[in-house]
Amino acid sequence: MTAPLSTLTPALSPPPVLPDIRDQSRETLAAAFNGWNVPAYRLTQLLQWLYERRAPSWDAMTNLPKSLRDQLAQTWSLGSFTLVLKQGTKEATQKFLWRLSDGSLIESVLIPANPALYGETADRHTLCVSTQVGCAYGCRFCASGLDGWKRNLQPWEIAGQILEIERWHSSLPKGEQSPLTGDRLINNLVIMGMGEPLANYDNLMIALRILNAPWGGNIGARKITISTSGLVPKIRQLAEEPEQFRLAISLHGATDAVRNQIMPVNRKYPVAELSAACHYYVSRKGKMITLEYILIQGVNDALPEAKILADLAWKLHAKVNLIPYNTVEGLTWKRPDEKRCITFAKAVRRDGTSVTLRMEKGHDIDAACGQLRLKTEKELTATAVSDLSQPIELAPA
Repeated sequence: MTAPLSTLTPALSPPPVLPDIRDQSRETLAAAFNGWNVPAYRLTQLLQWLYERRAPSWDAMTNLPKSLRDQLAQTWSLGSFTLVLKQGTKEATQKFLWRLSDGSLIESVLIPANPALYGETADRHTLCVSTQVGCAYGCRFCASGLDGWKRNLQPWEIAGQILEIERWHSSLPKGEQSPLTGDRLINNLVIMGMGEPLANYDNLMIALRILNAPWGGNIGARKITISTSGLVPKIRQLAEEPEQFRLAISLHGATDAVRNQIMPVNRKYPVAELSAACHYYVSRKGKMITLEYILIQGVNDALPEAKILADLAWKLHAKVNLIPYNTVEGLTWKRPDEKRCITFAKAVRRDGTSVTLRMEKGHDIDAACGQLRLKTEKELTATAVSDLSQPIELAPA
């Protein structure tokens, strides 16, 4: 009888997984270079390759000595994403679906200049960034958590969404590229893609500090908005950070009755506790926050709700960003008609509250967070597609 192959071949341990170099601070890298007796200017060159030139490999860093590149490769990894699918055009919202090294899918959304978004000027491109694969918080109207929470993104996977999109953009023919503002395509970030950002707090802060640093992404802290569904302790922790990151609250209901219906997190951190944490944040930072409010037909679009929302915004010295609901396959929620949305916005504004009604860009490209990921996973399962090494084409939404 032939012995099983497993008894004849010694088990091989998997190779160690190296940390990604883009998870490291400048100080960590400087200490390593000092220990290797590498001149300090080589660190400047390395950081330029990582964050300005967005090098895809060690070999691409041609002005670094090969001995140094070999040392770097033995110490850290340099991961990358695969672009599975892109929807939309440069004149409108574009959604990117990425495959990570473990096969997980995440989304990023590139939003063109829009003077109505967060009250900023129009000379910019904003990227909506994911922080987790899936989501554990189960907001009833959201596609991100329909398949549950898988894992947190590492810092380089958060920051890498910016770098990968800018690398993709630079590879386009000149006539297809969007105009740049300064040195970057992306100069505003909203951390409100897939996942609850403050549930991945430590990794998020590492990524944002790298993106904010002059040697990294060089994106101003006030051009970075972090969104949360209402994790009160983390809001208070964020208030103590030295950076002036902006805060947005995914509110979607100004009363416990409404938020309990659609946002399970409210049972742990009800509106009164959330409001107190926001007050504390504003007192520490001295900056307005934004209340995100998705308008859902028959749930939170009644005019009495508008009055309560306006009162809460006034107390918090907050802006209100109204967003008509993006329908999600498998969910029964509906968006109010345009007239209803406008009437609601006028009711909120009546008492002097700063209000934006964002008639969204992207309703035709599965714009709701996590929707394109779920749709793609279903189609891949249905067609037994296992090779995602090349972008795939899906039927239009």
